[in-house]
Amino acid sequence: MSLIDKAARFSRIFLLNSDERKLMAAAKATGTFDPVYYCGAYPQVNDLFLKFPLRHYIVYGEKMGFRPNPDFSPTAYLRYNPDVASTGMSPLMHYATVGIKEDRVTKELPKVEEFPAKKTPKMVFGAARDTARFAIVMHLYYPDLWPEFAETLERLEFDYDLYVTLTYRGEETDELAKEISSDYPNAVVAMMPNRGRDILPFMNLLNAGAFDDYDAVCKIHTKKSPHRDDGDIWRRHLIEGILPKENLEQMLEAFVDDRKAAFWVADGQHFTGEKWWGSNLELTQSLLRRLEIEIDGSHLSFPAGSIYWIKPTILKLLKAMHLHEGEFDVEYAQVDGTVAHALERVMGFLAIEAGQDVLQTTQVAELGGQKPVKKPGFTSAFYLPQFHPIKENDEWWGKGFTEWRGTVSAHSLFPGHTQPLIPSDLGFYDLRLTEIMGQQAELAREAGIDAFCVYHYWFDGRRVLEEPMNRLLDRPEIDFPFYLCWANESWRRNWDGLSGTVLLEQTYADGFEEKLVADSLPYMRDPRYQKPDGKRPRFVIYRPEDMPDPSGSVKRMRDAWRKAGIDEVELGAVCFHVSGDSDVDNDVFDFWIEMPPHGMVTGDDYLFGGPQGNILHRAVADGFEGLVYDYKKVMKNSVSKSYRATLPEKTICGVMPSWDNTARRGLKAHVAYGANPASFGRWLDDVLEQRIEDSYRSELFINAWNEWAEKAVLEPSEKYGRMYLEVLQERIGSVEESAEQERVA
Repeated sequence: MSLIDKAARFSRIFLLNSDERKLMAAAKATGTFDPVYYCGAYPQVNDLFLKFPLRHYIVYGEKMGFRPNPDFSPTAYLRYNPDVASTGMSPLMHYATVGIKEDRVTKELPKVEEFPAKKTPKMVFGAARDTARFAIVMHLYYPDLWPEFAETLERLEFDYDLYVTLTYRGEETDELAKEISSDYPNAVVAMMPNRGRDILPFMNLLNAGAFDDYDAVCKIHTKKSPHRDDGDIWRRHLIEGILPKENLEQMLEAFVDDRKAAFWVADGQHFTGEKWWGSNLELTQSLLRRLEIEIDGSHLSFPAGSIYWIKPTILKLLKAMHLHEGEFDVEYAQVDGTVAHALERVMGFLAIEAGQDVLQTTQVAELGGQKPVKKPGFTSAFYLPQFHPIKENDEWWGKGFTEWRGTVSAHSLFPGHTQPLIPSDLGFYDLRLTEIMGQQAELAREAGIDAFCVYHYWFDGRRVLEEPMNRLLDRPEIDFPFYLCWANESWRRNWDGLSGTVLLEQTYADGFEEKLVADSLPYMRDPRYQKPDGKRPRFVIYRPEDMPDPSGSVKRMRDAWRKAGIDEVELGAVCFHVSGDSDVDNDVFDFWIEMPPHGMVTGDDYLFGGPQGNILHRAVADGFEGLVYDYKKVMKNSVSKSYRATLPEKTICGVMPSWDNTARRGLKAHVAYGANPASFGRWLDDVLEQRIEDSYRSELFINAWNEWAEKAVLEPSEKYGRMYLEVLQERIGSVEESAEQERVA
């Protein structure tokens, strides 16, 4: 070709006709042309043309079958859409103006292979097994790629556990499984049916407990991408991006240490923008509601390609979704709209929910030191000693009643409402078995909780629900750190303490202060009774506004403790935010305790039952007369300046893992919708960052440890396992860690 011909060929890209100009405008408007991809995919194109890649595509590239982006093939579009071919229209022009709205096929559909029937193996991974810090999980759909994957494994120098799942193809898969087990005798090798792509095999392992104890898990699979001309190069890019040949161990440690990192993907694999929704929005919404996560489709950010390092928080949220094999689509080469496709997008929203990020390889390489996390000086959790039968509850609610009865009978009131919540590790315990309290204390201690604030039910000398604490006094070997909160409201039939038939009345008879103090003495003299300031035993009053003479009663109680030899008591009260019969001066008590959700919910926060009616955008159960408000808005309220200005000066800031009293109030329940361990972790982050330094003695209060009928629970559950405790531990550390840090300092 002469120099003149070359010049004419180049100048042609600047002499676009009317149709070509329309295509340029449409491609720009819809974002269907990816210049970075185009320049990289076709290096044979002259560099001068690649300075104007879209123009080159319009004039020359499309006729040559070049792709404007990795997911659009002009030749495949014409073949699968013969009506377009008959018009003579540019394939990309048709797609950008019409086909994109019709969800047309844009690339080669993979061939559907028929495989022998295979049942998923039953797998259970016990908590007691020894594991490495890291796991590598690979799914082999294409068995011929095993040598390439084995080569990658051979160069890794860190310790890891290996899990290999294989799409079952019959005898050849049996032989490959034997080969892998021979080369890697400690690997878990499992053969799976051809369903759910690489996602279902991963979820099967996850649900069986395989990944419960790792610092991070690497997920890879035999991605051939037959619809791409550069499929092999692309696969190696994705895998080598997260298993690089240089500095892998340093990068992996930085990724693990970064609390804000959720995923590590290869460069170019963090997809953002609504254009990536495809036909997956509604299914993604449905899946996320299993964790009370709401999305509207207005944004999208996710780790694409299903090849990444993934951290424990995301793994455990995935496990909490309780997806089973029957929910995954049968494989017939779908290009979109399956559970597997939706889960790919779910991943990004799980990271957002946890306040974490999807990092690409270049970003992981740039990770630096972590900002020190502020920690509370002392952490308490409200504790309910109710879980054992008493004669009063037998009379009022039926023989053998405890709050477990209501807990298991709670029902979901609308789609996404996660009820019932059922205990796991500790089971449906009876607190007359004092060993349970020791197990609770051990879990709490590991999570960083210093003491339980135990409700003390005392009615003018009459005690109820006292047996667990009395038995504890007889078991000095059980390490259960505690102090008391006098729950001084009357018991009423509708359980909210504010209305309904009175079952057990609080009368405040003359001289009640001295009697109450006398009743508290055996507990205060127990060595496990807490003195958070190192000097004074602590006592809390739940509803000081209900006392006829709060100031006088508090003074008489203090005098009675002094006379009993206790000396000074650190006396606190709960900020209940519901007015009682008496005014209470802020200086009557040494401190106040925030108790979410009391005082934190505004009219703008209601999703149902508030000023705006039903903005849940779905139907609720027939007869539901309760309230539903947004947990995440309550989180934001708790750190707002306007709310904080309403609090007494010496207030301990509080958080709640959840709130939902459906188990008690049924169709009149109050529900904080949107609570899960990830959102709880974000609330903790906000409070520790913005409020803990101004909190009374830098303390933190949690509502609650075991209010199962109000779903204000940190204890392990079937839904979330130990995740609430792990989220707490990650942020405030165990008691032993805090003590060690103080010694080092």
